[in-house]
Amino acid sequence: MSVRSGRRAAAPTTGRGTLAFVESPVQLLNVLEWAYAAGESGRPTGSEGEPGRPAGSEGEPPAEGVPHGDLTLVVLSPTDPMTRGQLRRMAELARGDGFQVRWEEARGGASAPFHTIGGLTGPLRRAARIVIGDPFSRYVQLLLTITRARDLVVVDDGTATMEFVNQLARGERLVRWHRRGGRPGPRDMVFMPVSAKARRRLTPSPTGRRRVEVFSSMPIESAPDGVTVTVNSFAWTRARFGPPRIIKGADLVGTSLVETGVVDLDRYVEAVDKLARAHGATRYFAHRRESAEKLHRLAVDTGLQVVRPDLPLELIARRGPIGSTILSFPSTVVHTLPLALAGTEVRVAVMDIDPAWLTDSASPRARGFLSGVTGTARDVQRLTAPEPPAGPEGPPGVPAAREAEQQTAPA
Repeated sequence: MSVRSGRRAAAPTTGRGTLAFVESPVQLLNVLEWAYAAGESGRPTGSEGEPGRPAGSEGEPPAEGVPHGDLTLVVLSPTDPMTRGQLRRMAELARGDGFQVRWEEARGGASAPFHTIGGLTGPLRRAARIVIGDPFSRYVQLLLTITRARDLVVVDDGTATMEFVNQLARGERLVRWHRRGGRPGPRDMVFMPVSAKARRRLTPSPTGRRRVEVFSSMPIESAPDGVTVTVNSFAWTRARFGPPRIIKGADLVGTSLVETGVVDLDRYVEAVDKLARAHGATRYFAHRRESAEKLHRLAVDTGLQVVRPDLPLELIARRGPIGSTILSFPSTVVHTLPLALAGTEVRVAVMDIDPAWLTDSASPRARGFLSGVTGTARDVQRLTAPEPPAGPEGPPGVPAAREAEQQTAPA
């Protein structure tokens, strides 16, 4: 394994270009970071971090005369309104940097996958390089069986990148960390041949005819022979936005561990309440996958202002205003926020998940994985489970229960 950092020359694409497939706002952000590090970014067309023209309808090509490189971003749109809204905003930023964005309603009905895959077959076979954000995605695995590209790049889709590299090194089938330990279902069995072929495509060939790069801000200590690991330092984010205005107090970052069945809801709400009270947090930045019911309960039970960001948190924090302390449970942001906020005085602190919070259905892998996420985080402060301050009214500065209006664009 080789590790690289900093800006580098883009690998040749033999005139056939690069296709990047994204299914989440974070994946799209990290494709832009990869393009910036590879020297493929177009010239920003606006100022102060904003794109130079308003985005039109989904899938709209760049305006005539706007420069773009050989990279085309393909959005495999999900159905979740929050994710779609953030993806639209990220697509605006990508277009503002001069890139082509192709929006696919990949899940817009029973026939949508057939139309999407049929329309992408030609570009897939012509592309010299493929960039993906989620190697565990069945959609992406299916697309990988079509491409003939010699160069494959995997960008971060969060902490799952760490698990992907480990599974690839051990030659295991690709299974998301929170599902490990369970017996494969009927759909898993049917899809296994496709997943196995995709895993082979993600394995570099000994002859060098197929090259694989992992572009990551996660702590990857080892990877299979032939896999190049390039450090994502969030240089594009820092160049495009900020530095932020820092305000007093703390902000708390939400997690979807309840939604994925790992953490018990009641225990999570109790932990958020104690953490907010102990550190005087006033805002709760919701994860895009958190349910409306859960967020409403958090607002009522904790008094926190629930904010639904319209961009990934790395950009929200970099643009500001942001609290002088950002509190988090084990998640991707304990690795990415210190990079995005480098050079500022914002402190990132993380609290471990108590094993007692885990649900009965949590996979045996969950506890060790979450502990590893926290233990490998750099430039963060580790917190122990706090006790709330004495007094029925809670700490000063915590507002009455309220829920902020959703800031994401309508789906």
